[in-house]
Amino acid sequence: MRASDDPAVAIVTGGGGDLGRATAMRLARDGVAVTLLDNSLIGAQRTLAEVEANGGRGLALAVDVTRADTLAGALDAVENAFGGVTILVNCAGIEGTVSPIDTYPEDVFDRVMAVNVKGVFLAMQATIPRMIARGRGTVVNVASTSAIRGRGGLAGYVASKHAVLGLTRVAAIDVAGSGVRVNAVLPGPIAGRMIESMESQSGDGIQRATVAALARPEDVAAAIAFLASKDACHVNGAALVVDDGSTLI
Repeated sequence: MRASDDPAVAIVTGGGGDLGRATAMRLARDGVAVTLLDNSLIGAQRTLAEVEANGGRGLALAVDVTRADTLAGALDAVENAFGGVTILVNCAGIEGTVSPIDTYPEDVFDRVMAVNVKGVFLAMQATIPRMIARGRGTVVNVASTSAIRGRGGLAGYVASKHAVLGLTRVAAIDVAGSGVRVNAVLPGPIAGRMIESMESQSGDGIQRATVAALARPEDVAAAIAFLASKDACHVNGAALVVDDGSTLI
């Protein structure tokens, strides 16, 4: 069997969150074996139960994406269970605090950058060499429309998403011609825990005012599935905005 014919095997970081869960369900529906990585094993297991209840296959692993050793161990576990990873979706992310930049807590900034940026960097660093060795693979990094615009009070989050988009573009150049692709999806605010946290902290609805309607996690998962699919075989280094046109205003 050629590498290009091997079954698709995905890792989804942040697999216990709203978008991670929707992405796993969508990929599993397309026949992909999905491994859910999350700092909460309970959250990852909850997603896995939904995947399996719908006929899919997968694993649930507790992983700190800011630690290279735990990511390497997860990759070994996936390869032992399903074979080489062909899809990496970096969904893991935190919002941090909503606060003006002059009072934004340094420790919160550091934590947001560690999870949202270092986590993406380490996951790609662990996975891409194995993909290159097999001549096949695709990475989808979840950035945000905050990667291409500013949002008051979100210094850590906005800075981190700008960095994710930058990492995506660098990696896309680095893997060009190897059979591996790296792209980013840039969602606007998505219905779920994160936007609820941002709004409750802001107290004035500034986040919801940026769009006419919040996206469903499934809407963004569909875009991720496209970028991860063979239909996007000529797409590398793209930033796919999923925001109902809100960044046009």
